[in-house]
Amino acid sequence: MPHPLHVVDVFAEARWAGNPLSVVLDAGDLSGDEMQAIAREQNHSETSFVTASAPQHGAWPVRIFTPTTEIPFAGHPTLGTAWVIRRHRTDDAPAGVTLDLAVGPVSVAFENDDPGELAWLLAPEVALGPTWDAEAAAAAAGLGAGDLHAELPVQTVSVGISFVVVAVKGLAALHRAHLNLEAARAIGGGATPLCVYLICLETEEPGNDLQVRMLFDADGPREDPATGSAAACLGRYLLEHRPLCDGPLDLRVEQGAAVKRPSLLRIRAHSSDDGVEIAVGGSVVPAVEGRLL
Repeated sequence: MPHPLHVVDVFAEARWAGNPLSVVLDAGDLSGDEMQAIAREQNHSETSFVTASAPQHGAWPVRIFTPTTEIPFAGHPTLGTAWVIRRHRTDDAPAGVTLDLAVGPVSVAFENDDPGELAWLLAPEVALGPTWDAEAAAAAAGLGAGDLHAELPVQTVSVGISFVVVAVKGLAALHRAHLNLEAARAIGGGATPLCVYLICLETEEPGNDLQVRMLFDADGPREDPATGSAAACLGRYLLEHRPLCDGPLDLRVEQGAAVKRPSLLRIRAHSSDDGVEIAVGGSVVPAVEGRLL
């Protein structure tokens, strides 16, 4: 059967920015090996596969692959896939779409925003993990211990995939960071893929709240232009350590400038007696439509 292919730019304020995502529709007849081969061919950080032509028990079944492996959850594939389904597989453009991912159901809501529309995912459970030695973390990022924020810990935070959150002092340190794979293997507890998420409380653009970079190992050092799952982990980290405010968070986060794909991510997070709720949002811009041959 034919397989429509859509490429969208997620967390993008304009086309050819943000994080590109390939979405394959009507993919229920593809095997896991075929999906992996297609993801390798596309060579985006993730490719998603919608494996039914209609929702199953209220949710659309979706699998997500990097060029090298299947993963249980990722932020920009969740937002981008929900956007494609809403645009190309529904008649009434519903206010929300629920995806059935390996981590369970994840809901995506759509809201109007100036100048366009935002998609928001409600993150699955985010867990705080162990803390790590600052000197080892600095070496993993190609920095010195003096480049790190003295009052914020280096900590693993997980949402189906794990990130080592490393807070740096300023933009100068953030910009010269690079992933030292040998040193990075000393932190992260052997997580695969190895992801080092650098955060900075300074920004390039007025009105934004943080700038971040996500460095990871995918058959060698790579950098992600926009990382929604890491943004969910950042929301949990900031609620725990409170460097910005004591109340609910409503943040604008810069990413992607170092790889010439500027991105803007939104985070809303709050904690209450009922637990922690974290939403990650951003814009989705269509880039390519076609079909697999």
